[in-house]
Amino acid sequence: MKNQVLNILRFTLFLILFYIVSQLYYKKNLNIAEDLELIIGESTNLPATWVGIKNVDKNIPILILAGHADSQGLAGAGTPGEAVDKFGLNPMNSQISDELFWNLKLQELIVKLGKKKGLNISSYDPGIRNIDDPNDPRTNWSVGRRFAQNGGYAIEIHFDAYGSYGVGSGLIPPFFDTPNKIDESIARKFGRFPVLFRGGLGAPRRKIRILEIGKLEGSLEKNLRNLKTRQRTLNLLANEIVQAFLNGII
Repeated sequence: MKNQVLNILRFTLFLILFYIVSQLYYKKNLNIAEDLELIIGESTNLPATWVGIKNVDKNIPILILAGHADSQGLAGAGTPGEAVDKFGLNPMNSQISDELFWNLKLQELIVKLGKKKGLNISSYDPGIRNIDDPNDPRTNWSVGRRFAQNGGYAIEIHFDAYGSYGVGSGLIPPFFDTPNKIDESIARKFGRFPVLFRGGLGAPRRKIRILEIGKLEGSLEKNLRNLKTRQRTLNLLANEIVQAFLNGII
């Protein structure tokens, strides 16, 4: 009888210790998604001297575009991410790149949260995933350019390539426009790319900003793929972006 009691006590103690350790481990992993710098990794360290000082009206229309939404199956489909390309995991959706999968998820959440916060914000999705002509009126670039020409703030969401192919998080400002206070607010949070990054990309040449969230690898990608941390990670990113919008307007 005495041995049975001791065994029960030992087993109970083991369960208590196991529970404590597992909770600490679980909490530690979830807390990664509560720190922006930890989860997105390093921002770009490329030299950039621009500063956004132009005032922005609080009611400025904001358009959120999902990068590569119209170029699947083409050269610009977006990064498959480290998990798929390097470690052989299944893509999130076999019809599109993992980058576009997360771009679309984040696009939707940014608009939803932005509207709750009172922003004049909307999104555009061409729906057609392969448009060969970048100047087709249905592409991100065409719609974003028209939006910007009419006084709106157009920004395309991206996740950068993993490993040495990527540069890191940061904002690429418009090529033919003076960076404004929203640009500055985002850059202070995510980092800043030079205006002439890679000679001047197609979107910035059409007055569309590009926000590279971070490399699709490591903690960022793991927290996105993990069902236990996915929504919290997306919420974190969306909240940071929306707050940057709010901090940049008058």
